[in-house]
Amino acid sequence: MNELSYYTLAHGDSAFIHQHLVDAYGAQHVPESKSTIGAAFALAGLYLAVERRFTGRQVQSMHMLMASKSRQWPRFEPPQGVGPLTVADVLRVQPGPRRDRELMRWCASVWAAWSSEQDRVREMVARFL
Repeated sequence: MNELSYYTLAHGDSAFIHQHLVDAYGAQHVPESKSTIGAAFALAGLYLAVERRFTGRQVQSMHMLMASKSRQWPRFEPPQGVGPLTVADVLRVQPGPRRDRELMRWCASVWAAWSSEQDRVREMVARFL
C-alpha cells in the first residue's frame, strides 16, 4: 500500500488518482468498527469513479460535501470476497498509464464485489448529487 501510495501521490496532476487507491483499499479492508464512515465513503468513491467516471479530485470534493451535510452513515455488510485484484496486482504493472489503468481495473473489481450493497450506495450518494 505504501509503495502504491507514493506512486499515486507523485502524479501531481489535477485528476488525483490517489483518491481511487484510498477508496479501493478501504473497501477491501473494512475494519470491525462502530464507525461507519470509512466503508460508506470508500464505497461512495468507488461508485462515483467506476459508474459515474468522477476523477479522484471530484470524488474528494464529494466526500467533503457529504461530510459537511451529514454525520450519520449506513452500515454496509462486507461481501465474502472483496474482489480478485489487490494492491500487489497493480504494482506488478509498469508505472505509467498502464499502471493507472490497472488501478482503475482494481477499483472496478472491488466495486463489483460489493454488488449486494450497490443500490444502497447509489441511494446514499444520490442525496448529494
